[in-house]
Amino acid sequence: MGDVDVSRADCGEKMFDAVSWSAAGGIAPAALVMVLTPGPNMISLVSRSIAQGRTAGLISLAGTGVGFVVYMTMANLGLAVVFVVVPWLYIGLKAAGVLYLAFLAWKTLRPGGIGVFETRPLAPDSPGKPFRMGLVTNLLNPKAAVMYLALIPQFVDTHAGDTVAQGFALGGIQIVGSLIVNATIVLAAGSIAGFIASRPAWLRWQRRVTGSMLGLVAVVLAVEVPRAAKS
Repeated sequence: MGDVDVSRADCGEKMFDAVSWSAAGGIAPAALVMVLTPGPNMISLVSRSIAQGRTAGLISLAGTGVGFVVYMTMANLGLAVVFVVVPWLYIGLKAAGVLYLAFLAWKTLRPGGIGVFETRPLAPDSPGKPFRMGLVTNLLNPKAAVMYLALIPQFVDTHAGDTVAQGFALGGIQIVGSLIVNATIVLAAGSIAGFIASRPAWLRWQRRVTGSMLGLVAVVLAVEVPRAAKS
C-alpha cells in the first residue's frame, strides 16, 4: 500500500513538473477570465443556490467539477485528434456554442429578461438532481469545450516533455481555480441577490452587463468559426 501511495505521489510530481511556470502563469488568468464571464454554469449554479440553498448549489458545483474532469480526460486522451480528422465536428461545436451564448444574451437583454442574480422558482429536487444538472450543464457548456479544445492546448509545449501530463496539469489548474471561484459565488449568491433586488437600478445594470458580456463572447467565438472552416 505504501509503494502504491509513493507511486501516485511520484506521478503527481512528474505531471506538474512537466508544466513551466510561464505556462501555469498563463493559463491561470485566462481560466479566471473564462470562469468570471457569465455563462451556463454560473447561471445554473446561482439560480439553484438562490432558489434551493447553498447545499444544493455546492452539490451542483460538484457535478460541474466532474464535467470538467470528463472534458479534460477526453481532450488529453485523443478527442482533439478526432476534431482534426473530422474538422466539421469542431466547427459545428463552435457554431452551436455561438448560437447558445447569443440566445442567453438575448434572454438576458430582452424586455422582461432575467439576470444572473435574479431569483427564479425551482421545484424541490432530490439530492442527486442538482449533481446531475451541474454535470449535464457543464458537458453542454460551449465555454468548457473551448477551454479544453482551444485554450489549454495553446499553453502545452511539445518540446517540454509529456504533452498528456502537461494537459492534465494545466487542466487541473483550471479546475481548481474554477471550483474556488464558483464556490465563492454559490456561497455569496443569496446575499448578492438580496442586495441587488433592493436596488432596481443595480438590477437593470447587472442584467445589461451580463447580457453584453455573453453577447461579446458570442461575437468573439463567431469570428473564429469562419477561420476554423478555412483552416
